[in-house]
Amino acid sequence: MSLLQVKNLVVEFPSRHGTLRALDEISFEIAPGEILGVVGESGAGKSLTGASIIGLLEPPGRVAGGEILLQGQRIDNLNNDQMRSIRGKKIGAIFQDPLTSLNPLYSVGKQLTETIQAHLPVSDQEARQRAIALLQDTGIPAAAERIDHYPHQFSGGMRQRVVIALALAAEPQLIVADEPTTALDVSIQAQIISLLKNICKKRGAAVMLITHDMGVIAETCDRVAVMYAGRIVEVGPVHQVIHHPEHPYTVGLMASIPDMEVDRERLNQIDGAMPRLNAIPKGCAFNPRCPQVFDRCRHERPELTQVTQSDQSGQTHVACWLQNESAMGVAP
Repeated sequence: MSLLQVKNLVVEFPSRHGTLRALDEISFEIAPGEILGVVGESGAGKSLTGASIIGLLEPPGRVAGGEILLQGQRIDNLNNDQMRSIRGKKIGAIFQDPLTSLNPLYSVGKQLTETIQAHLPVSDQEARQRAIALLQDTGIPAAAERIDHYPHQFSGGMRQRVVIALALAAEPQLIVADEPTTALDVSIQAQIISLLKNICKKRGAAVMLITHDMGVIAETCDRVAVMYAGRIVEVGPVHQVIHHPEHPYTVGLMASIPDMEVDRERLNQIDGAMPRLNAIPKGCAFNPRCPQVFDRCRHERPELTQVTQSDQSGQTHVACWLQNESAMGVAP
């Protein structure tokens, strides 16, 4: 059974010029212990998807359709108090900038113990011991001494480790990690990703990892969902999507990554830019930028359809008329 199910999720923003649809009927699942990567350009809707799951949509944004189910329980229609009891206990969150996740006025120990005691029936002493163990698990040296330090006394990488410890404090089943390594240098990035992967596997927690970095996706994830203009255009096993992408947008993303074995003067690029929310084209949203566009793409919107694979390692689903018609033996 899936831990998280997102079914036809729609997120809208009312404005003076009409309602803008930021997420357009997206659906995906995450199994217990699985790491799902969500990738795409800025503005694709990655962070908005994570915020919808955590229940932290900024007004006037609202969930206007679909369902979000955690362990079979619908959570998108809960009130603030009900969602607050789930956030932390069942769903942990790791954000891009650790400074925005930590209160500078309290020691990291106080923040950890408060979170633990908010969700678990433990004494002050037990909460402190749990907090020290969490800091040790996340690789912070001399955790018993550093637990009483304040956020400004930690480096950026160490602060992010504290944030991971905070996200794991109440032993949630799901972690939503939104660009958890973007603010860190490359060597620290690798340490944080390895830490997140190992700790979550050890604890059996599922992870939704939001990033624009395909290297992080390749190193960390079991499956990957590619987003474009508020929709999922391709989802499947990470090795399949990276090495054998099916959607023209995913093909373009993969081709834009530098290849150390190929000598070239210029990197490949996808011409054009992602459309604004008030100017999403009819049909497939990618059609103005697609090198393989044909007439149907400009008029009808494709749905995610399973693509036949040569092996049984997992199924890839693609929202593309090119793949749909090839599967039916029809030439576009």
